Amino acid sequence: MLAGGFAMAAWGSTRTTVDLDLAVDEEARPRLLPLLAAAGFEAFFDGEGFTNLQHPDEEMGRLDIMWVEGSTSERLFRAAIQRPGPDGTSLLVPSPGHLIAMKVRAIQSRPSRALRDAPDLHFLLRLPGVEENEVRGYFARAGLLELHDRLRRE
Repeated sequence: MLAGGFAMAAWGSTRTTVDLDLAVDEEARPRLLPLLAAAGFEAFFDGEGFTNLQHPDEEMGRLDIMWVEGSTSERLFRAAIQRPGPDGTSLLVPSPGHLIAMKVRAIQSRPSRALRDAPDLHFLLRLPGVEENEVRGYFARAGLLELHDRLRRE
């Protein structure tokens, strides 16, 4: 399913992005990576949880894959929502709550992302249906309650 900037756009955000982020079940990795390599994508990072690929054709660009597994994958895909894309094509995207969880995790892993991801979090926190107690828990477990509270006040 889409993640990152394109998933944000599917929810109505206007943030621009230069890469395509996907959330993919880990079980697909051994089948998907050879297909992407055959299509010309080259992995410049392939580690636990993430693979970053680049295509030599600039129009094909960069592809970032977040691998999810087990119960996390089940919850993420079960709660995924179909949203209309730019040409009316139906796109599978994470729920706003799960996008919040992904962004909080990214900030926890790399605190410098807070500046870039805070506007996205601000937007997502205001979407209808976001369960406040659930998302506050994401921030709390990441040690980012101060960020949550600041975003809620703004």
